[in-house]
Amino acid sequence: MAFEQTGRIEPFDKKLWLASPTMHGEEMTYVQEAYSTNWMSTVGENIDQIERITCEKIGCGHAVALSAGTAALHLAVRLAGQELYGQPQAGHGTLEGRRVFASDMTFDATVNPICYEGGIPVFIDTERDTWNMDPAALRKAFELYPEVKLVVMAHLYGTPGKMDELVKICEEHGAVLVEDAAESLGASYKGIQTGAFGKYSCISFNGNKIITGSAGGMLLTDSREAADRARKWSTQSREAAPWYQHEELGYNYRMSNVIAGVVRGQYPHLEEHIAQKKAIYERYKEGFRDLPVSMNPYDADVCEPNFWLSCLLIDQDAMCRQVRGETEACYVKEKGKSCPTEILEALLSIRAEGRPIWKPMHMQPIYRTHGFVTEMGSGRAMTNAYIEGACVDVGMDIFQRGLCLPSDNKMTAGQQDRVIEIVKQCFA
Repeated sequence: MAFEQTGRIEPFDKKLWLASPTMHGEEMTYVQEAYSTNWMSTVGENIDQIERITCEKIGCGHAVALSAGTAALHLAVRLAGQELYGQPQAGHGTLEGRRVFASDMTFDATVNPICYEGGIPVFIDTERDTWNMDPAALRKAFELYPEVKLVVMAHLYGTPGKMDELVKICEEHGAVLVEDAAESLGASYKGIQTGAFGKYSCISFNGNKIITGSAGGMLLTDSREAADRARKWSTQSREAAPWYQHEELGYNYRMSNVIAGVVRGQYPHLEEHIAQKKAIYERYKEGFRDLPVSMNPYDADVCEPNFWLSCLLIDQDAMCRQVRGETEACYVKEKGKSCPTEILEALLSIRAEGRPIWKPMHMQPIYRTHGFVTEMGSGRAMTNAYIEGACVDVGMDIFQRGLCLPSDNKMTAGQQDRVIEIVKQCFA
């Protein structure tokens, strides 16, 4: 059924975005510098400076500016694969035919680079405390697949995972950790910035991220050799010869000096953006205190998220009936209950953008034949199953009951009040 308002709430004059770029003016100074000095390609002062700033912010040895977070993830996976298994044969990836453990509830950019390199993702279920990779499920996965030597994990919506446990498990099994910190720049776990835990890590400057270059990403590592190799790969693997000489596969992945100028102008505002995002999260939390819902969780004693997106999880007994197919969804309205589909329709009715939670990778058509591991073991037969009242497939449960709320840091308190009110109407 379609959402119907019980009390009229006027739509916004302009669309209220989930998360859009917030610009400040300094960005144009550095873009103009690139233009006026004619350094418009993939070298220049802006690139040098944001690599330096990123190293200082994260606490890593080396940073390589690339065209996208996905490019950074690809080169990180390639570096790990070559370290573990050596130089691949011509026409093959570094992970050819080998299993790799990966976060399950994430955007597919976390996972696709494994396949670029010929690997086979095996998905690790989510835990409820942070919505990130479950250490108990990862430990179980190593029991089932002891040969695995590479783990790719993501920090969801700006909240760090349980890094002490995840790092320890990887070390116990001699596995390399690739850390996808695309969504979590500026977040920290026990005082350490996300992006500093993986042997190879990645951040993103996509248009909707906490700071942006309109595009772009960064590969992080403490290894100078690895950083140099990534730079070479990112410029089509040109050899040091007086002509175009190529001895290994390369890519057109280097960031432009123009994009880097935007990022350079954004960096001084990172903490400001985080503070604005946190205020949005706290206003939602207070506004929903009387509803049968909760916000995306974190443990303030061990981590400080960057609050990139504020998310809502509906209590199990407050869910109305909802069915989702591959591309469509429907629901039946019930008094005092709601569901993500109804709330997203309600937001749309006032020109506000919400999004579903990331659909778990093991439920994506492209990856449905791949392994999936919960804390109880192989999870394919247990998807959406409940044992003693608890959902075994945690990621799918969060997907079914959760959604992302408008989290644009330019949103005013008054605008957010209207969003809160429209959500309340869904439970009327």
